Amino acid sequence: MVKKTKILLAALAAFLLTAAIQPARAQDPVAGNGFSPYSLFGIGDLIRQGTSYNLSMGGIGIGDRNVRYMNLLNPAGITAREAKSFMMDFGLENRNVLYQGNAATSLSETASGVLKSGNNTFNMHHVAVSLPIARAGAFKLGIAPYSTVSYKFQADETSDALIAEAGDIRYTKEGSGGIYQVFLGAGVTLWKRLSLGADADYYFGKIDRNSSATFRSSSSYRSLSSGWRYNVSCFGGKFGLQYEQPFSNTTSAVIGLTYTLPTRLRGEETRYAYGETSTVTDTIISRTGTLDSYRMPAELGAGITIRGADKWMVGFDYTRADWNGIDFGGYPGVDFATGVAQSFRGGFEITPNRYDVRRGHWLRRLTYRAGVYHELSHLCLNGSQIAATGITAGVGIPVFRYYNSINVGLELGQRGTLKNNLVRERYFLFTLSFNLHDIWFIPTLYN
Repeated sequence: MVKKTKILLAALAAFLLTAAIQPARAQDPVAGNGFSPYSLFGIGDLIRQGTSYNLSMGGIGIGDRNVRYMNLLNPAGITAREAKSFMMDFGLENRNVLYQGNAATSLSETASGVLKSGNNTFNMHHVAVSLPIARAGAFKLGIAPYSTVSYKFQADETSDALIAEAGDIRYTKEGSGGIYQVFLGAGVTLWKRLSLGADADYYFGKIDRNSSATFRSSSSYRSLSSGWRYNVSCFGGKFGLQYEQPFSNTTSAVIGLTYTLPTRLRGEETRYAYGETSTVTDTIISRTGTLDSYRMPAELGAGITIRGADKWMVGFDYTRADWNGIDFGGYPGVDFATGVAQSFRGGFEITPNRYDVRRGHWLRRLTYRAGVYHELSHLCLNGSQIAATGITAGVGIPVFRYYNSINVGLELGQRGTLKNNLVRERYFLFTLSFNLHDIWFIPTLYN
């Protein structure tokens, strides 16, 4: 029975990894994506990394060591595990966003003059598996979205002279696609307290940005469409370190550091334009070259946690990446620049009594989590750096034996502002992770 369970777990891991990769190659949108006008710039919105376990505590994890969960935020954290244990985590995400802007934004207008729109998406967020290497090491393999591009703006021609000449004209600017990150990492623990790890990352995906003018009531004019298409394929890496200092038999602190290598995005960029009538499409431009202007900067991260055995944990993370000087091309009519991205995250978890098996005391075995975060993004628009602030909460529900669990996370946040002709996003995020855990490589005493 145990052998069959392990075979099923391995098959499930292979299936989920394959299922996650295949749609990414066949479709433009990536898992975890959602509409946002801020994805208009550069490589789009950067997706917050981690599982529901991390996200429900404000996104912390750089300094976290927990034998019950895979740590995707620090390569060194993969060594925190039970001996000879197999681990797997896959997650889903539901995002609901309300957008508000002023008359300069292309959203639906309300009676009050404030422009509003809404959007919701439901997607797979990540898949990852991990196995031990010898006694003090382990490796992991997985896939997760890195960035997403999804926006659409529309406006109708208002010039009476043009409408009289050419009829109704609609202008559209839209983008889709994103970048995935496949990671293969390994870590090792030295002298029982110091852990080192490294990830090899492969980035791939497609981004399409298109502008069009459609003549909706006249067949005498061709509708025009033009844009850029980027096919990305490149390698990157990340290094991590964790040091654990025990204070007593039940309390310890962990300090973690991460460094993500700067990466130049490789691939192809295609400049295209075509004219279209109801029956004929004519290619005006189709020129493909080498993509060499986009890049991602190095990122430094630091975190600390204090843990009290299986009872509680509290932690704080900080990350910094300097995007200054990175060229994403021009955006006519938009005051756009890049800046220094920073994030501040704090969170905690508490388990009343993990081993309480008395009837009616099941709620005491659950793990309760909460956190906060404040982010300054790499985007600077109209002289303002786009910021996001949110609160998070979640619960871990134990299932069956070992450390199998279902983790539910909730996030309520805001990004942007109504000032300086910008768009404010208020969002509600629901995450769900399934954490599977089993002990492998132990011979059975009885068949």
